Amino acid sequence: MATEVKVPTLGESVTEATVGQWLKKPGDAVKADEPIVSLETDKVAVDVPAPVGGTLGDIVAKEGDTVNVGALLAYVNEGAAAAATPAAAAPAAKAEAATPAPAASAPADEDEGGSLTLSPAVRRLVLEHGLDPSKIKGTGKDGRLTKDDVMAAVAAGTAKAAASAQAAAPAAAAPAAGPSRAQERVKMTRLRQTVAKRLKEAQNNAALLTTYNDVDMTNVIEARAKYKDLFEKKHGVRLGFMGFFTKAVCMALRDIPGVNAQIEGDEIVYNDFADISVAVSAPNGLVVPVIRNAESLSVAEIEKTIGGFGKKAKEGTLTMDDMKGGTFTISNGGVFGSLLSSPIINPPQSAVLGLHRIEDRPVVRDGQIVIRPMMYLALSYDHRLIDGREAVTFLVAVKNAIEDPTRLLIDL
Repeated sequence: MATEVKVPTLGESVTEATVGQWLKKPGDAVKADEPIVSLETDKVAVDVPAPVGGTLGDIVAKEGDTVNVGALLAYVNEGAAAAATPAAAAPAAKAEAATPAPAASAPADEDEGGSLTLSPAVRRLVLEHGLDPSKIKGTGKDGRLTKDDVMAAVAAGTAKAAASAQAAAPAAAAPAAGPSRAQERVKMTRLRQTVAKRLKEAQNNAALLTTYNDVDMTNVIEARAKYKDLFEKKHGVRLGFMGFFTKAVCMALRDIPGVNAQIEGDEIVYNDFADISVAVSAPNGLVVPVIRNAESLSVAEIEKTIGGFGKKAKEGTLTMDDMKGGTFTISNGGVFGSLLSSPIINPPQSAVLGLHRIEDRPVVRDGQIVIRPMMYLALSYDHRLIDGREAVTFLVAVKNAIEDPTRLLIDL
């Protein structure tokens, strides 16, 4: 008996998705609730599980197809049958007998990933760097490899490709000539298309302006170094800088409510809560989950929430609810080494704070030139709603709270 696999409900106002990757092939054994296909929505990737145990039958929707909620994706044949659907089994057997040559391609797939399931982006990285994916420990969902896993292996110099045949083939085929001019054309993921659309929408519709400042991180660094061990022992999470900055932002938003507002038609909507969007790097691109009511959370609760988002983003398990809403965004480009940048707001929000790397710089304190760990801050905002005075006042409030963390405790 064949059971239909259909596109599940994807979330509020989400009616369609793109088939990103089939995690199983026709004839593969599957367990009930085991992910068999990954769908890409505008915000997150959703794994569709097998409704029953058995073998994967005919695949109806191919990779790259756009499918609506409730659409048929494939069939699962219940039981331990080793074939696809009965109708397809005989032709498949004839084709295999008539054309034995394609069987030679199977080892190639195994060389690239063995029994591992690799996303297109991960597969490209593995091939590009000549790595053996079976030697890389996957940290994604069900042990799957992520782009971060591959890049870590590249940085560590491990997992060199062991398949000499794979290396020999390009060497034999390539003439001993000049540099390569090869090109690869890859369709944009739905997530990347959505990011591009929204960023361009922000540029077209908002009057974007950025104000800059710098902040002396000395006191925050000292507080973190002094209490990080006790903090982790008590709360089970590392003490980072995002907790401090999130609390500082919440205090500044309370004092300058216009930065926490948004334009809807000819009205301004003021929010008396702070839902802080935090930009997190995921294998498929940048995602922005939301810390709900951050103004009422402690630093420990904020760090736990951010840590949970990072883990879910790496595993590809972020949900639509995790991403929905948000009144203000914090983007930390400093973790990638950025010294200074002008972030773009995330519509319909009206402002975004950009954090950057910390580096020792000479500054003047009490008439003396001293070395301090400094960070540049950048606040991009919609000038239609937020005046320059408000933007500068907001950024100075964040700067003051970070330079004197006691302000966070006594609410100044």
